[in-house]
Amino acid sequence: MHALRERLRAYRAYVRRRRTLNITYRVVLGVFGTAVLIAGLLMIPYPGPGWLVVFAGLGILATEFHWAHRVNMFAKRHYHRWVHWLGRQNLATKLTIMAATGLVVVVTLWLLGMFGTIGGWLGLRWTWLASPLFGP
Repeated sequence: MHALRERLRAYRAYVRRRRTLNITYRVVLGVFGTAVLIAGLLMIPYPGPGWLVVFAGLGILATEFHWAHRVNMFAKRHYHRWVHWLGRQNLATKLTIMAATGLVVVVTLWLLGMFGTIGGWLGLRWTWLASPLFGP
């Protein structure tokens, strides 16, 4: 592991010495890190790895951009505060948050037209299944 880390440091030093290559490297890493970060932000309201993907995107960006490291530390601190707060809440609060998450998922599936699609497979042509965004 130590040898790999040293090779990566040597490669990064090589890239830094070449201005065009360094700029290209930073742009590509910035675009990739931003794409991962945006994907994570979109996943936050849903069950699954949303926050993990946000932290991964910020971690990728933090390898080159100091601001991303600061934002990552801020986000992790507040995420842990939220988790600890939620852990101290009573069952009714936890169930309410779970229900709100479930509602976000159901509304998203409806808006994306999944209920209309599955209803079509089953031969159901109910108008309320159709997405208001994509129509019947």
